[in-house]
Amino acid sequence: MGDNPTAGGAGDVTWTLKELLARPEFKSTKGKSLIYASIPGPEFVEKAMEIGVGGKIKAEAGATVDNRFAGPLTLEGTITAIKEGDVNAEIEVVVKVGNIDVIVTKKRKPYHHLSDFTNLGLDPKNTDIVVVKIGYLVPELYDMRGDWTMALTPGGVDQDLNRLGYKRINRPMFPIDSAMTQPNLKARLIPAADSK
Repeated sequence: MGDNPTAGGAGDVTWTLKELLARPEFKSTKGKSLIYASIPGPEFVEKAMEIGVGGKIKAEAGATVDNRFAGPLTLEGTITAIKEGDVNAEIEVVVKVGNIDVIVTKKRKPYHHLSDFTNLGLDPKNTDIVVVKIGYLVPELYDMRGDWTMALTPGGVDQDLNRLGYKRINRPMFPIDSAMTQPNLKARLIPAADSK
């Protein structure tokens, strides 16, 4: 959720993808399958276009706009799809890294529809885990899987209020400062200024 491009996130925070790539169960094609949608990487896309589908690539993507939580990632794998002409992403590239299909885009793009995946030759209905950078599931994605989890990840639109870097607030601030006394949160009716 923290890097949701539809909420104003940069869309290029690499923290979650870095954590996934470090997991042993995703390093082998015998492990769990995962689709990661998506990470912008214009230079990665350009290089992939030169190499073509089926070729091996090793290039950096992400963290161009927001590198506070993790830097650019070097993705090394096989290019399984290249699609041009998307209204948001312009160009999409799928690279298989271990057992993760990483979608790398020229420009940031949210993935809301089944066709966003199937147009790239991906099968999210039969993939073990699908990661999307959105703050809610549209009905098409919600109905696609038997279960879902919302991850409070770092980024420009982080929903973990205690993790945000507050700089100019009067302290104590409820509910940020847990040691403060419980404030009175009951509604008060205030008469209009022109009433007697």
